[in-house]
Amino acid sequence: VQLQASGGGLVQPGGSLRLSCAAYGFTLDSYAIGWFRQAPGKEREGVSCISSVDDSAYYADSVKGRFTISRDNIKNTVYLQMNSLKPEDTAVYYCATVCGIATVPLWYDDWGQGTQVTVSS
Repeated sequence: VQLQASGGGLVQPGGSLRLSCAAYGFTLDSYAIGWFRQAPGKEREGVSCISSVDDSAYYADSVKGRFTISRDNIKNTVYLQMNSLKPEDTAVYYCATVCGIATVPLWYDDWGQGTQVTVSS
């Protein structure tokens, strides 16, 4: 059972990236999936979440209106479309089978390697 985040890279301010979270060994459609990020020297924070019940989407205030989370059950993948990127979006992004916009669940420890997003000119 594994989640793998990918799609990060270097982008200029105002640019876009689409992150992917692929599942191996299980199907994503019965799980809520959260995207988190951790910038150097900062705590991990929740970015977005997609519900397992009805695919309702939730976002941190800092990314609302710029990021969009979606699910493709055929590809067993959850995406995070990131537009209008800012330097403060620079971080390692992780996906997880938990959500935590207000509070990152401390008990969760299966973060994987994440994918680096760097927003810089």
